[in-house]
Amino acid sequence: MSSVAVPSAAALKVPGFWRRALQHRSFVLGGVLTLLLLVAAAVSLVWTPWSPYEMDLPSKLQPPSAAHWLGTDTYGRDVASLLLVGARASILVGMIAVGIGLTIGTALGLLAAAKRGWIEEGIMRFTDFSLAFPAILSAIMMTAVFGAGIVNAIVAIGIYNIPTFARITRASANAIWSREYIAAARACGKGAFAITMQHVLPNISAVLIVQITIRFAIAILAEAALSYLGLGTQPPQPSWGRMLSEAQTMMFQSPLLAVFPGMAIALAVLGLNLLGDGLRDLLDPRLARAR
Repeated sequence: MSSVAVPSAAALKVPGFWRRALQHRSFVLGGVLTLLLLVAAAVSLVWTPWSPYEMDLPSKLQPPSAAHWLGTDTYGRDVASLLLVGARASILVGMIAVGIGLTIGTALGLLAAAKRGWIEEGIMRFTDFSLAFPAILSAIMMTAVFGAGIVNAIVAIGIYNIPTFARITRASANAIWSREYIAAARACGKGAFAITMQHVLPNISAVLIVQITIRFAIAILAEAALSYLGLGTQPPQPSWGRMLSEAQTMMFQSPLLAVFPGMAIALAVLGLNLLGDGLRDLLDPRLARAR
């Protein structure tokens, strides 16, 4: 088996990191797109061009204009306002769902690497079982029992993230446990918990940071898919996925209704993926030495 290179969080502090980051095209472009997503969500908290909840049927299906920058939908709502508030819903789902996967998955991965034996085997088989239930399938099952809603979508996406974080954490932690300084820490009388918190977790944090950005993008895409199917964010709360669902019946009358939310989803996912790829390149010790 080939050796696993584990980038350290200390790479963030080495001289020249930010200089190299600003020269990395994927990192810069991904950072700009991600920042735009965050700014859109933040702006929607205090201001939108129009109310995203009030319908104005006489003004429905208007093209982009000075009054409505991106036009209006089938209910006369301002599309730009819907997109801004929809960004807030996507970020909320992504943050909580990834937080669930990160917290539980990382804990399970660290436990598996520290204990080994039947504990590690049991955790890995649990993750194998969890991978059999993707986010959309889990949401459909939860909807059948508890009803559709954003909470069930968050829980389903969060459960889907757990095995991914558990596997990545375990693989990275196993590489750290084989290092000489871990043997030295054991010789000094440190227990498994102390070694995990003081040595293992800090040295795999960069791997987790990269994975967070990637899973965040997947969570946004999953939320959009669930809302498109009517299982995620419910009316009257705007959602990019539901905007696509409502626009599909108006493709010939007003095709821009599908273009704008589709572009928003694509740019958000692209930005987070590029940011993750850039962080991976910058935090990998082998690539950092090559640059």
